[in-house]
Amino acid sequence: MPMEIPKHVDEYLNLGKAAGASDVHLSVSSPPTCRRYGQLLPLWQDAPLLTAEDTEALVAGFLDERQSEQLGKRGDVDFAYSNAMGRYRTSVVRQRLGLDLAFRIINSDILTLDQLGMPPQLKLLTQYQNGLVLVTGPIGSGKTTTLAALVQEINAHRNDHIITLEEPIEYLIPSAECQVTQREVHTHTKSFAAALRGALREDPDVIMVGEMRDLETIQLAISASETGHLVLGTLHTSNSSRTLDRLLDVFPPDQRDQIRVMVSESLRGIISQQLIPRADGNGRVVAMEILMNSPAVANVIRESKTFMLPGIIQTGKKAGMILMDDSVADLYRNGLITALEAVYRAENKPQMRALCAA
Repeated sequence: MPMEIPKHVDEYLNLGKAAGASDVHLSVSSPPTCRRYGQLLPLWQDAPLLTAEDTEALVAGFLDERQSEQLGKRGDVDFAYSNAMGRYRTSVVRQRLGLDLAFRIINSDILTLDQLGMPPQLKLLTQYQNGLVLVTGPIGSGKTTTLAALVQEINAHRNDHIITLEEPIEYLIPSAECQVTQREVHTHTKSFAAALRGALREDPDVIMVGEMRDLETIQLAISASETGHLVLGTLHTSNSSRTLDRLLDVFPPDQRDQIRVMVSESLRGIISQQLIPRADGNGRVVAMEILMNSPAVANVIRESKTFMLPGIIQTGKKAGMILMDDSVADLYRNGLITALEAVYRAENKPQMRALCAA
């Protein structure tokens, strides 16, 4: 007997959580869908296609007045939604056929770096009193989870004031040894840049910037990292050299020399990551590139020779560095990912093919 279409988003979200999904999609002319281990699947077998009327009713059933007003004005709205079962990063957009809804299911428990199986050298990045630490990777690569674990490491072992600036707030971080202040862009402040300017007047020790996406935010973050604050931020870049290129290229050409010097001195480390499906089909595993600042790294940044970074990372293993391709190769050698995935995820595909064929 076909399953009856749920009338409230909570019912779809409960089905998604029960299936172990990371995301739930409710789109016009598509069946209710979830993303499980990186793959999109129907939420249940023989799920019917949703109509424009279905998604319109779902949206009307859970948006508040302010969110509905923003959706009407802009055609999209992003926010954190909570129900009795958990929290969800939510996006509602108007498209050609009607309204589409997308939910990222947030794990309510903040996992520690140890619980995530992260390399021990990441803890070193939380012990600096100032500087810039970047967590990078494509959408859905676990950046927010890693960032929350870094903040929690500081929260557990230091006596500082942590301010997080997010859009939206995903993990709720209660104060432990630190005082934690969480601000949501568009709810508690107008923009990341406005929140960052305000944060500098609030006596912070650590500032977490959910997304460094524009010149003003990046400029303020770099300045804050130079003036006695530890700044943690994210970028949608795939490795260390691309991260630094993106960071520097947002500035006008006449400012880049000065910014290179500032970044070379303030950068503490870059964590680039991607999630790869496990060979046994049971979840995903993280591949990670780690760059720790050193005199050689700083010199390369100052001289705008970021193409030399992979070589420095390869020779910097004793300092805790690892290249993305080496991380992927280790996962393949340990039987955690398939040869097909290893080649697909590698930067140097011919070299990875040769490794997998050996």
